Amino acid sequence: MARQAEAPARSAVTRSPRISASRAATASALIYADLRAELVSLKRLPGEPLSESEVAIAYGVSRTPVREAILRLAGEGLLEIFPQSGTFVSRIPLAGLPEAIIIRKALEETTAKLAAERASQSQILALWALIERQREAGAAGDQDAFHRADEGFHGALADAAGHSGIWRFVQQVKVHVDRYRRLTLPQLGRMTRARAENVEIAEAIEAHDAARAVGAMAAHLDRLLTDIADTSRLNPEYFDAAQRPESDRLSER
Repeated sequence: MARQAEAPARSAVTRSPRISASRAATASALIYADLRAELVSLKRLPGEPLSESEVAIAYGVSRTPVREAILRLAGEGLLEIFPQSGTFVSRIPLAGLPEAIIIRKALEETTAKLAAERASQSQILALWALIERQREAGAAGDQDAFHRADEGFHGALADAAGHSGIWRFVQQVKVHVDRYRRLTLPQLGRMTRARAENVEIAEAIEAHDAARAVGAMAAHLDRLLTDIADTSRLNPEYFDAAQRPESDRLSER
């Protein structure tokens, strides 16, 4: 595809100097991190091929560190390797989304409750600063900046709760949820609505109202569950249709 054909040329200019001063293990880690960010942000779209040799050329390395990075990403379900056919960006597994969201919801309801009970004034101010970043990003139509601010907000909640490790675990669980969420952000009013939901969470935490904070977080994440069917119908090419949730299949009978 045209976008893919251009990517190695752009990457070779910006990335190969970083690799030239790195050992092979560091190169593999860097390639892994960069590719993972591209896959999660949908800069590489589900179903697209990924050329091991093109990535190696772009980074100015042998294919060994690239292959190591690809194997790690395949282990996370972000890439699929087909012998004799090649490597492709995996489609978003519909069956796994509800479970990941439910796990995230249970954990983040806990952080919201604890943050409401424990948050200091400086931590509350940090939450409002991140919401302001979301407002600015939404006004500019910058989906990447909006997503980063949203991630920062949820991470700051875990910090305020006194359990930052919860957010690190959530990040591992929600890798495919993030890919799905990226498809919801362009929808009309989506970023404004998501920011408003974060405002409700922050207001509850500032008021030290634990029950209200839990309810606001639950409503915020429940929307992800209810939007799955519509988002997958609007973007069927990006989802694994064979992996639809049972509830979605039953609704069509």
